[in-house]
Amino acid sequence: MTNIVVIGYGNDLRCDDGIGQQVANKLHISNVKCLAVHQLTPELIETLNTADLAIFVDACLNPKKNSKNLNIQVRRLEPDHNKLIAGHITNPELLLSLTKAIYGHYPSALLVTVPGVNFELGENLSIVGEKGVVKALTTITQIIDIFEWCHITIHVKYLHNLVLRTFLFFI
Repeated sequence: MTNIVVIGYGNDLRCDDGIGQQVANKLHISNVKCLAVHQLTPELIETLNTADLAIFVDACLNPKKNSKNLNIQVRRLEPDHNKLIAGHITNPELLLSLTKAIYGHYPSALLVTVPGVNFELGENLSIVGEKGVVKALTTITQIIDIFEWCHITIHVKYLHNLVLRTFLFFI
């Protein structure tokens, strides 16, 4: 069984900046730990230590307010060893670096960015932000399905090879 964590972050008091938290709060998949946080903090490395896959979700500015093209961006993350922690504000790459430094490993990680248009004070998402949340939920669900399928396939193949080697040993 895979251990997957989704960490949605952003300020939910600044309209679309809260998209990451909205996604984490609305994602309901069994065996997936979802965390909605205001900001990324070093305390999250304990959760990252036990994860096979970490998906970070954040908002990004969409320059076209009425754009019908809601491009959800997904990119692979690697540890960033060149930055230092400054207080509690950090980024996903730095959390991965800290996880590796303390525990000797880090999970596979992705950053999903969702476009938003309104980052003013307020608690409601814009229409663009709401549509982005729906699209992000679909995208993340597909990523998790693929990751779990690959994880199971790799384990079955490994088990098959182990059984085959054991069988050949006794012949």
